[in-house]
Amino acid sequence: MLMDLLSKAATVAMLSFVVSSMLAMGAGLTISQIFEPLRNARLVVLALMANFVLMPLGAFALSKVLWLDEPFGVGLLVLGCSAGAPFLPKLAQLASGNLAFAVGAMVLLMVVTVGYLPAVLPLLLPGVTVDPWNIARSLILLMLLPLAAGLALKARYEDLARRVKSVLDSISNVSLILLISLITAANIDKVLQVFGTRGILAGLLFIALGFGVGWLLGGPEADTKRVMALGTAQRNIAAALVVASQSFSDPKVVVMVVVVAIVGLIILMPLSRTLANR
Repeated sequence: MLMDLLSKAATVAMLSFVVSSMLAMGAGLTISQIFEPLRNARLVVLALMANFVLMPLGAFALSKVLWLDEPFGVGLLVLGCSAGAPFLPKLAQLASGNLAFAVGAMVLLMVVTVGYLPAVLPLLLPGVTVDPWNIARSLILLMLLPLAAGLALKARYEDLARRVKSVLDSISNVSLILLISLITAANIDKVLQVFGTRGILAGLLFIALGFGVGWLLGGPEADTKRVMALGTAQRNIAAALVVASQSFSDPKVVVMVVVVAIVGLIILMPLSRTLANR
């Protein structure tokens, strides 16, 4: 019963964080600021290649090299195909990265993920079917609509948007701290299941691979390089959980997604701070 309450509290914290952070991002930016960095065609192509070619290949290679149990390997592959993490703008903000590029990249990767997962995952895992609407619905309601609302507020009532943004930033920060604590406590039993299976090692190497690939392909500018590294390392957990829970009967697939999500947040949050200090 305690675990169930913690899980529900973590869900509330997740909703609070995603919605408040998207509203805050929209209230602090304009549409032109978001799309301006995406006019760099080379950077866009490299971001797509890193997230939708190299990361799925990396997940597949790690599962084979480390001899992961098949469900854990499948979970890692689902994560490799899921990009556009809602945490990216917050990580970019902590790392003093290019916030406009972070929001633009998040939206781009998120939209591509909705079409990419249903098209590619059945080719990689024969017999698997993925409903794109189930993925798109949560991403649209929780991310795109709040972002659009924040952008509309900024465009129409700039002074009000500035005041609201400071409140939303505070809510977002508190929600993130609660989320990390609650999701770890609620899933500690699942984390323990992975010990001795090389699953945590695979998750660590997967995150390191994403960060390294993003850093190398992030271009010459430090603020863009930071965003690309963090955005490639942090996967779209929301999309991955939808696919893992609805398309696979083995609960270990979901366990792997949750474990990598926890490990990723624990590593990338302080890493973002370190990058900002540099």
